[in-house]
Amino acid sequence: MNDFQHTLKGSAVVKGVGLHTGEPSTLTLRPAPVGHGYKFQRTDLEGEPIIDADADLVVSTARGTTLGKGDVTVNTTEHVLSALYALGVDNCLLQVSGPELPIMDGSALPFVEAIERAGLEQQDAPRNWYVLKEPIYFETEERGTEILGVPTPGGEFRLTVMVDYNSPVLGTQHASMYNSGEFKAEIAPCRTFVFLRELEQLAKAGLIKGGDLNNAIVLEDREGTTEDQLKELAKVIGREYQKVEIRRNGVLNTTDLKFFNEPARHKLLDIIGDLALVGRPIKGHILAARPGHFGNTSFAKRIKERMRDEEKNPVKYLDLNKPPLFDIQQIEKMLPHRYPFLLVDKVMSMDDTTIIGVKNVTMNEPQFTGHFPGNPVMPGVLQVEAMAQVGGIFALSRVPDPENYTTYFLKIDGIRYRRKVIPGDTIVFHLELATPIRRGLVHMRGKGYVGNQLAVEAEMMAQIVKDKAPPVKMASEVVTEIPEPKATTVNP
Repeated sequence: MNDFQHTLKGSAVVKGVGLHTGEPSTLTLRPAPVGHGYKFQRTDLEGEPIIDADADLVVSTARGTTLGKGDVTVNTTEHVLSALYALGVDNCLLQVSGPELPIMDGSALPFVEAIERAGLEQQDAPRNWYVLKEPIYFETEERGTEILGVPTPGGEFRLTVMVDYNSPVLGTQHASMYNSGEFKAEIAPCRTFVFLRELEQLAKAGLIKGGDLNNAIVLEDREGTTEDQLKELAKVIGREYQKVEIRRNGVLNTTDLKFFNEPARHKLLDIIGDLALVGRPIKGHILAARPGHFGNTSFAKRIKERMRDEEKNPVKYLDLNKPPLFDIQQIEKMLPHRYPFLLVDKVMSMDDTTIIGVKNVTMNEPQFTGHFPGNPVMPGVLQVEAMAQVGGIFALSRVPDPENYTTYFLKIDGIRYRRKVIPGDTIVFHLELATPIRRGLVHMRGKGYVGNQLAVEAEMMAQIVKDKAPPVKMASEVVTEIPEPKATTVNP
């Protein structure tokens, strides 16, 4: 996947039946604008209400992931979301003609094929990646689910799944996906699975009216199941014309396994679809043991909590031990400041709208001689100046010859000092553009943190001005090539 957002080139239609109602269901995937994300629209209801694909809107995880807003719900969202997410579609409107998405064959492959028929279109906006910077963990003892998210060295999206439900038939299975290119062939075709005892209960409860022994892997791990019981099952689900038998591996004879670990691969498919409810593509490695929709969506909510925490304190999870983006030598090539007024030691990261810089405060700095004797405190004006220099690096990085430019303050607003800064502290500044850079005007909002505590914040406007000329070489520095003298003929 590249770093630009994508939507569909055209619409795609998938028709089938709902798993539980057995009613016809039509799903139409439509292109959507930048930043739209995934949204479901119930076209069968008055006003055609829309439900965002958001982990905070999960209302049920029984036999699938159900989203709801008010009285409006949409069921079994995970398979189509898995296909959209893995194929790199960021923005899509999903219109559905009823409360359930079509179950199709119980896998994500029909949705993958529909997306490929429509094609993908790159959009003029960067992907809003969420990068795991520190481990995130979720566990539920009742269900035996454990899910861990950790950073990956290369920033890839990886998944590893372990399935173990204490069943002698299913046993312990593992599945993994180390890049999204594996999804179509290795993960998407894998169907949902169910134990025969669960199928009987669901059928007797009047559910799975759209279920079919061909769109799920049915496992039987009980001993002594009789032929009459199997006939009764087939009758209950309206498939009495099918001869149902149990194979040696515990799988009913109505289908063949596509992979020896197809159940584990389907669980991996489900996790992808449920993680799509985070709302941003993820860079990190997700490891899950005994996952289910409840655990998956709970983990997605935990990621969203971390995202909100990082937005509130964007430097809390910053690793100051990693190599900087710009060290002090590189900073000196960009900023005109020098001792004692160069107040940035390194820049850790920078993108199209934000920059993070670091100032190490030491007792050796001259301002502490008089501010204050016996009580050294970094002056607030120097804290703002250090923040402004970080913003200056951001601005000057946009020009090809930063050494010929200077940044000048135009305005400072909303300065707030939250705690004093003293020698030994490290201030981490996080600045973001408030408005796009135009005509050399740079408008940024900044915050400075000491540890996890906010120390200073301000809104600043500056102008970058080209007020230096490239150095002119002295005559002694100009090397010219002296041509060889031409031969001449002298007349006698």
